[in-house]
Amino acid sequence: MTLHDYIATIKAASRVFTLTSPRLLWKFCYNFGWRNLRNMAAFERRQAKGEPFFPAFIMISLTEKCNLGCTGCWVSQGGKKQLTNEQLDGIITQSKRNGSYFFGILGGEPLLYRGLFEVMEKHCDCYFQLFTNGTMLSDTLAMKMKKLGNVTPLISIEGLKQESDRRRHRDEVFERTLKGVRACRKAGLIFGVAASICQSNYNDLVNRKYIEDIAAEGAMYLWYYIYRPVGANPNPDNCLTKEQVRSLRSFIVEQRRNAPLFIIDTYWDDKGRAMCPAATGMSHHISPAGAVEFCPPMQMAKDFLNEDASNLTEIFNKSQFLQEFRKMTAADSRGCIIMENPGKMLEFLREQGAVDTTTRGTVEQEYEAMTSVPGHDMKDDLIEEQSVFYRFLKKKYFFGFGAYG
Repeated sequence: MTLHDYIATIKAASRVFTLTSPRLLWKFCYNFGWRNLRNMAAFERRQAKGEPFFPAFIMISLTEKCNLGCTGCWVSQGGKKQLTNEQLDGIITQSKRNGSYFFGILGGEPLLYRGLFEVMEKHCDCYFQLFTNGTMLSDTLAMKMKKLGNVTPLISIEGLKQESDRRRHRDEVFERTLKGVRACRKAGLIFGVAASICQSNYNDLVNRKYIEDIAAEGAMYLWYYIYRPVGANPNPDNCLTKEQVRSLRSFIVEQRRNAPLFIIDTYWDDKGRAMCPAATGMSHHISPAGAVEFCPPMQMAKDFLNEDASNLTEIFNKSQFLQEFRKMTAADSRGCIIMENPGKMLEFLREQGAVDTTTRGTVEQEYEAMTSVPGHDMKDDLIEEQSVFYRFLKKKYFFGFGAYG
């Protein structure tokens, strides 16, 4: 890492300190930074000692309701299932008892979930990453999040104007999302922008100009995902090719050296080896039906929350289904079993007696129709992190916890 790289990293960090208030910075540094660091260390110790299992953090999908209808989304369009406020409160309470204070909040569109901000306010010692399409983010909501101080919106942009409208099946989505971005900047929030990269948006979003444009809009981090062909309308032809996956990885590593914001991924460790957060046990997912699932797109499960989620710790401690799922997935690949080996995945789910957790009720048939597509496991063709800063983060947060032997 050159002196230029150090300076670029410092500049990216300085934007967080200059564009937000001291109170928001304190919440971010303490609730997310310090508490999450301690939680990850505790999780690692539990895994090493074979103590009762509880993930380092939980992704929570609150509702199936959404104001858009995106191709490749696993959420049931028009679905009515959602967690109760009591279940959401119970999930957070149980997690805190196990040392976890950070949560990913998903939907559908989570801003359609009533009572969300009241629960966040009650748990002011936690930190929440709100995954939203941004079209409902007004100045009023952004100021409400600023008052809370413990939430970072992560706004999904799935392409520029033409691609956003086509992919999301609505008009003027890109413009409406940008209004949400600008409301977050006006409120001085710590916020990021995310994208699920596929063939149809690759040229729009995987380039330096897009990074600089998003940074100019006030985003402090950019999160790249890889498109997964799931849901009722999966469109597998839009998946990245093997060459594009490698090109995306190379682009991320190179841009991290001097980007004006932080670039995030959860696919590769510091050596460039593929990672699956669920296979390591670092993260699992809770669906709008109260199902405790392997990961968000994996919509079959055996374990369900009770009315106040007071059984969550017991589920994680004792679920043979999740334990065997982690073992099977880690043994199969370091990548994504949904993409690389859907046949083995479905065979396992059927053997275990897992059930569909969605409103649409067609997940098993969807998995049966899936074929293998390129995932993010590049085997021996690895691209290591070049930035010392990102190597440090990856070693602390994404080194596998012994899951892969």
